[in-house]
Amino acid sequence: MNKELKEAVELLEKEKGISRESLFESIEQSLMLACKAHFGKNDNINVEIDPETFDYSVTAEKEVVEDEDSIVDPTLQVTVEEARKMHPDCMAGDIIVVDINSKAFGRIATTNAKNIILQRIREEERNAVYNQYNSKIRQVVSGVVQRMQGKSYCINLGKADALLNENEQVKTEHFQPTERLKVYVVDVKNSTKGPKILVSRTHPDLVRRLFEEEVTEVKDGIVEIKGISREPGSRTKMAVWSNDPEVDPVGACVGHNGSRVNAVVDELRGEKIDIIAWDENPALLIENALSPAKVITVGADPDANVAKVIVPDYQLSLAIGKEGQNARLAARLTGYKIDIKSETQARESGDFDELYLDDFDENGEYYADEDDDYAYESGLIPEEEAAEDLSGMPEDGE
Repeated sequence: MNKELKEAVELLEKEKGISRESLFESIEQSLMLACKAHFGKNDNINVEIDPETFDYSVTAEKEVVEDEDSIVDPTLQVTVEEARKMHPDCMAGDIIVVDINSKAFGRIATTNAKNIILQRIREEERNAVYNQYNSKIRQVVSGVVQRMQGKSYCINLGKADALLNENEQVKTEHFQPTERLKVYVVDVKNSTKGPKILVSRTHPDLVRRLFEEEVTEVKDGIVEIKGISREPGSRTKMAVWSNDPEVDPVGACVGHNGSRVNAVVDELRGEKIDIIAWDENPALLIENALSPAKVITVGADPDANVAKVIVPDYQLSLAIGKEGQNARLAARLTGYKIDIKSETQARESGDFDELYLDDFDENGEYYADEDDDYAYESGLIPEEEAAEDLSGMPEDGE
């Protein structure tokens, strides 16, 4: 058994992630090229490596000829006299297999063979790293900040370095060397210098993957993340839905005392996250998306993807948000262009009566629903009318 070769192959296989099949192939190739350099050709050369014992052999097929005068090419032919030293029963015209002593190769041939093996090892190492991280595209990985490279950060991921370009950075985030963080793998490109890994801290799916890590229900598919709209470093809105009626999707993502959502917020360096319940009804989805603002009513046009929203006067600034952020994120999350008006503005423009037409019966009486509190607070229905609405309801037990 060739112990030295066995130890070398197993070490490379373990530390570099290179398969022994690839290593055997590179060794065979290097020996074939060494034969060509030594003999001038290798058409009749065979190299074999035993995968069990790691012993290798180099042999050549040669034609047996009568004498030296009959030899045209010594690399392809051998005399009967020489051939019978290895194969006593051979005759002129036979094809025999001759062992070649690779140790007899010249220094240049040996050096070339060594360089070929080393080059192949480097190529296989790069391919192994590329395959490892290529499988992690659209996933989150942990890394350590190494250094600044221009305006980009070089992040060490373990077996390779990744590049966090300026346009993938959150403007409010600044990192120091040796600082650990999680990044989203955007793309992996193969090159002669090794894999080029591009990562991001701004991608919306970074939030999705972080919740998959923190929330078991999301990872198992019980809770689905239906949509994410994000302004990196500032705020994210995320719509969730449960496939199990007994599981509250918002509560599952928030966690006990906010433990799950806080873990994601900490990783995102304090970015605020609004988790809302997704609904098939676009009006309800828009209402939820404008949280934490209270909404009086929503009129949604699915064909035009336009929605009109009325909110109490005192909720208008909250619904729109600082510099329009809340409304902007809600619009991205729902896919609707949202026009938000206060109750007073809606009354003046006539939108109020238009949107509330469906909330009253043919006698002009208001339908009671879960949003009545908003209507009462805004003055749509006086409190005495609310009492009248309830006065006609049967007592318990009737």
